[in-house]
Amino acid sequence: MTGLLVAAIAALVALGFGLYRKAIDGRVQVVGSPAAPTLDASRLATGLGSEATFVQFSAEVCAPCRATARVLADVTAGLSGVEHIELDAATRLDLVNELGITRTPTVLLLDGTGAVRNRIVGAPRKTEVLAALEVLTESSDKR
Repeated sequence: MTGLLVAAIAALVALGFGLYRKAIDGRVQVVGSPAAPTLDASRLATGLGSEATFVQFSAEVCAPCRATARVLADVTAGLSGVEHIELDAATRLDLVNELGITRTPTVLLLDGTGAVRNRIVGAPRKTEVLAALEVLTESSDKR
């Protein structure tokens, strides 16, 4: 009887954790700190977009990373001033540690100056990516 109770509790905990992860995966989170980290072209070894840049941290064996890359490629295709940079987390441990990347895919949305404005952990939804990009580019137009 005790074993059955333990199994039922474990199943409920696993279900709760799964529902929690489903709810938060791929959501755009605004980076609230006024002293947001900043990345530049020299640290990323490639140029940034004049309006916005998506920096994606991926792993070679990560299936959601490939889906994320497709979504971001679709979003950035044909947009001038918006770039998508994909970095292998295993080879860029310096940035992973500095930016607190704990899993892949993680996408950072940078403004035109290279400041991190949004963070997306997990595979993003295209509609949320477009909404975050729109908010960022509208706020940069007001400056």
